[in-house]
Amino acid sequence: MSYATSVSDREVGMNDRYFVEGQNRAGTLDNRGTLIFDDDDRLDKQILETYWRCGFYVFEGALSSTERDELVSDFEALLDRSPMDRESKVDHQGRPAAGLGFTRPSFRFAKPLSDPHGGSALSGGRYESKMTEPKPPDDAPDEVLLNISGCLQLMDACLRLYGHPQLLRVAETINGPDFTPFTDTIWVKQAGLGPSVAWHQDGTTHWDKPDLDRGTHGFNFMVQLYDTTPENALWVVPGSHD
Repeated sequence: MSYATSVSDREVGMNDRYFVEGQNRAGTLDNRGTLIFDDDDRLDKQILETYWRCGFYVFEGALSSTERDELVSDFEALLDRSPMDRESKVDHQGRPAAGLGFTRPSFRFAKPLSDPHGGSALSGGRYESKMTEPKPPDDAPDEVLLNISGCLQLMDACLRLYGHPQLLRVAETINGPDFTPFTDTIWVKQAGLGPSVAWHQDGTTHWDKPDLDRGTHGFNFMVQLYDTTPENALWVVPGSHD
């Protein structure tokens, strides 16, 4: 009997500790709860202060189960009509793929388990470090779906989400009444194959400008269509994502 711990076992142990410690730290931030508005229909002051302190806030139950189910249903229907790869014009059943004829392609692909942005000059070079790229399974496809943009044209449920009255009230509280939504993207993380997204800060301008403030780069809403765990969820360093 051998009592030696293999390298892979040690790595698994380190990963487990990393996830547990991260989850425990997240639990101390006190930055999650339900949507609360004051008498003027503005986001609760305490929530807003916590958002500015941490750089993000987790709203629990902001969408009803029906709203989420509609998003999942539309998303899975869209996946079924997605092109086979970046050059394909048909889906997996040979039908014309969704999104054909758009000025900007909606479906972006990458190699399985790759980090297509890290350490590159893409997006203003904001992905400075490259993530580890595990070897994909031998039977993995050459490319997998990375993300889908232009979702308002492709998913009715996504269009309804963009006009969600309570989320618009949150946006108005943070950005003021004259704000402009400017992009929409679904990031696809297929289990065992999905590409990773390297650590980054979204803003690529104004870092050296005297008028930079914590709201300069705007903000985004993120809706989780499926349950998440520390292993597959988005991670944020508190206070860093301005």
